[in-house]
Amino acid sequence: QMQLIESGGRLVQAGGSLRLSCAASGLTFSSYGLGWFRQAPGKEREFVAAISWSGATTYYANSVKGRFTASRDNEKNTVYLQMRSLKPEDTAVYYCAAEHWGLGSANVERYDYWGQGTQVTVSS
Repeated sequence: QMQLIESGGRLVQAGGSLRLSCAASGLTFSSYGLGWFRQAPGKEREFVAAISWSGATTYYANSVKGRFTASRDNEKNTVYLQMRSLKPEDTAVYYCAAEHWGLGSANVERYDYWGQGTQVTVSS
């Protein structure tokens, strides 16, 4: 069983930056692809970014491409989401998720483990 704990969410002004972290424990972190998803009130959970188990490839939603960067540190068992040029529409609860031997997927159903989420609020 893998545990994922997100942190770093807070209130930030539009145009600002934020880095989210997701710390993993319980299983071999380096064999898991990691994804970031978000869910705004009244909306479905949507894909944001993903990084493969090897770290060699990353994928982004069109809405965040060029503004967000996913990375991982296997020594710290942590995946990061660096967010820049934040917009009010980025406001949501952000979740990280893990898929065994994942290559990086936008499909919610492919992920085996989920964190509890961290709130990001972008004020205009």
